[in-house]
Amino acid sequence: MPDRVELRGVSKVYEGVTVVETLDLTIAAGEFVVLLGPSGSGKTTLLNMIGGFASPSAGQVLIDGEDVTDLPPAKRPTATVFQDYALFPHMSLAANVAFGLRMRKVPKAERLANAAEMLRLVGLEGFGNRGIHQLSGGQRQRVALARAMAVEPKVLLLDEPLGALDLALRRQMQEELVRLQRRLGATFVHVTHDQEEAMSIADRIVVVNKGRIEDMGPPDRVYLKPASLFAAKFMGESNVLGGRVVESQGGEVKVETALGAITVPGDNAAGSAVHRFAA
Repeated sequence: MPDRVELRGVSKVYEGVTVVETLDLTIAAGEFVVLLGPSGSGKTTLLNMIGGFASPSAGQVLIDGEDVTDLPPAKRPTATVFQDYALFPHMSLAANVAFGLRMRKVPKAERLANAAEMLRLVGLEGFGNRGIHQLSGGQRQRVALARAMAVEPKVLLLDEPLGALDLALRRQMQEELVRLQRRLGATFVHVTHDQEEAMSIADRIVVVNKGRIEDMGPPDRVYLKPASLFAAKFMGESNVLGGRVVESQGGEVKVETALGAITVPGDNAAGSAVHRFAA
């Protein structure tokens, strides 16, 4: 798949505090990527730099090969769904969904037809004339998704959109997010601190901690074979065995541990300290 989003050497410093270390990240077209990490890890700042809500202190942001680093959010081929949804209470559902098209001067008949189709896609067909106050939390989340998708963004950014929902509804919406993403073939970048949520929806998980990428890969690999001690502990309960490499040869290393010597896959240099993880 071609690259849809590329971060080249981006970093972010706020008032002398580095919140994102210099890093690179590439996201393919049609990929569902989850930025996963604890509060304050820098994951939302990464999302905001893609969407144009924060400017990198250094580096470039590219979408489909075009440098959008200095473009404001409205000029980027992205749309963002926030946790609070930011819906207009004085507008009908159809008017909410069509709002972005209205700002782009799309003719009324066309934008209302588009809004009706988006509402159908998210399971709210026939709800166009209802008010926001008549909806449940899950239905409001679907309206926010429909509004974001109505402008046909190349990249949909989701900033913890399920955080305010109860557990049962959150799991239902996880399934619906995946269904919608597969149906549209769009590129989704989703931020969460919930490991279970990330495992259930992502094509690829990017584990972020202290402004750095700790690990990156398919959910099963990140969970079963984490690339760092932080990733192992953050992804769930793990048995961590520390040791020191005494021999390295042919893609395997012999590690001396408190429980004796073990041989495991690896290419660490002799003398280096390592950790072995078991879920």
